[in-house]
Amino acid sequence: MIFKIAWRNIWRNKRRTAITAASIFFAVLFSVTMGAINRGMFDKMIDDSVNFYTGYAQVTQKGYWEERFLEKSFELSPALEATLKASPGVKDVVPRLESYALAAYKKITKSALVVGIDPEKEAALTGLSERMVAGNYLNKGEAAVLIGEGLSQKLKLGVGDTIVLISQGYRGVNAAGKYLVKGIISFGAPDMSAKMIYMPLKTAQWFYGATELVTTVVLDVRDKYATELAVNNLRTVLDTANTYDVLGWQEMMPEIMEMKSMKESSNTIVVLILYLIISFGIFGVILMMTKERQREFGVLLSIGMKRSQLGIITWVETMFLGLIGAIIGIAVSYALMYYIFLNPIPITGDMAKAYADFGIEAKICVSIDSDIFYSQGIIVILITTLLALYPCLQIWKMKPIEAMRA
Repeated sequence: MIFKIAWRNIWRNKRRTAITAASIFFAVLFSVTMGAINRGMFDKMIDDSVNFYTGYAQVTQKGYWEERFLEKSFELSPALEATLKASPGVKDVVPRLESYALAAYKKITKSALVVGIDPEKEAALTGLSERMVAGNYLNKGEAAVLIGEGLSQKLKLGVGDTIVLISQGYRGVNAAGKYLVKGIISFGAPDMSAKMIYMPLKTAQWFYGATELVTTVVLDVRDKYATELAVNNLRTVLDTANTYDVLGWQEMMPEIMEMKSMKESSNTIVVLILYLIISFGIFGVILMMTKERQREFGVLLSIGMKRSQLGIITWVETMFLGLIGAIIGIAVSYALMYYIFLNPIPITGDMAKAYADFGIEAKICVSIDSDIFYSQGIIVILITTLLALYPCLQIWKMKPIEAMRA
């Protein structure tokens, strides 16, 4: 009976109901929008940073990640490759042979990171072929290289020139060779653009005297959510005590986790301020509603309705309004966020340049994870629930005669 009366009461004054529900609707919309943008931008930063080079997970020789020596190379045998590919969530494996070398052209010499790659698999993993700004992409086995745009500018060379590489190979052998610059690639991050050289894996193995060896095997997983499953599985399958390290992106890029912690801390303060503003907004509407109905409450109390019954009915009314506003807010915000998810908002000007410097695509992206919507809706409903106690308190203290005269 109480719920039936409360439901009828909220529709007796449609204007008041619309104002109250609208305040809760906008509270949900603002809180969801902020949460979706915060998570979406962070997810975008992770995806761009990880897909840029490292991948979501890697398998290396024990201790390689700390030392980065060629002596920590290992053979990617057919049996090991099959084991890696059989792990849940792993679509493919991408082998690399990485080491530093001196890159020279005419009288100019610069330090560079030489990465031996499988051209097709690397293009599928990191989109390397799409970063070409001049020349052509690599083919398997050819004695040619791709170099970063920044490095090409420092060495003052272009497509078709010959670059000389000098280094120390596997187990101390001399490594030296001349290679045709087949293409130039552009990286958003200036430090990578100024040091990267790619060559086919077989060519790099010959250059470093590391036949059939690799330094890292990048796991091409579906997404970051599948990474933990794949990493945990391989840590139980492989000999991680003595032979291999299986690293997730969190371990390879701890600076991102630190940035996440800092961002979450700052976001917490902003969210608390937002909820405080939302609370004042909802309370203002409830205060107005209580004031408008003061005479009505006085009449009901004077004809014998118990204060407890009237308080409960009023509280249930407010909860109905909260649910209506929250449901509409969740529905509208999901539609809006889904549209932005499919059509990210481009960023222009200085802000776009700042994003590019970090290798992040200059777009405002959002997340449509379901927990963002229902959690924000629940929080706003809880705020409404607490604020709905105000009219109950006023009813408990109310004097019917004074209320009817108001």
